[in-house]
Parts: sequence; structure tokens; C-alpha cells
Amino acid sequence: MSNKTLMTTKAAARIQSDEAKKNGGKVSKDSFAARAQRAADNNKNKVNKEFIMSKPNPNYPSKTGNPSGPGRGNTPKR
Repeated sequence: MSNKTLMTTKAAARIQSDEAKKNGGKVSKDSFAARAQRAADNNKNKVNKEFIMSKPNPNYPSKTGNPSGPGRGNTPKR
């Protein structure tokens, strides 16, 4: 199994900059530089989502069987 290094936004910017210099400031949307940028964005979003999901959320369902917040469970039925 090979080691995988995730594409970073800094590396993608370096690749995109190099391609833009070679092509008069233009980067094709189907080029390697564009794919690198998309991969970096996806990796950044994945890392942010994992960070957000790792923090405790006070709105998660109760694990005690009691209502999970003040004033919960007292809404009259319709």
C-alpha cells in the first residue's frame, strides 16, 4: 500500500500559478491544475467537516432518556 498525501491549497496554487505562467494567464478547466484545485478544495471541506462533527453539539439527542434541552417535551399534541 502506498502513502497518500492529500492535495493542499498551497500546492494547488503553486501548480495553477505555474500553468498560468506558461499559458498567458489562462488555466483550462479540464487541466491538471484545475483538478488539483478541486481536490484541494474537497480535502479542505472534508477536514473542516470532520472538525465540526468532532465538537460536542448541545442539540444532539439525549442519551439519558430525558428531554435533551430546557423546555423540551412539553409541547402539547395537536
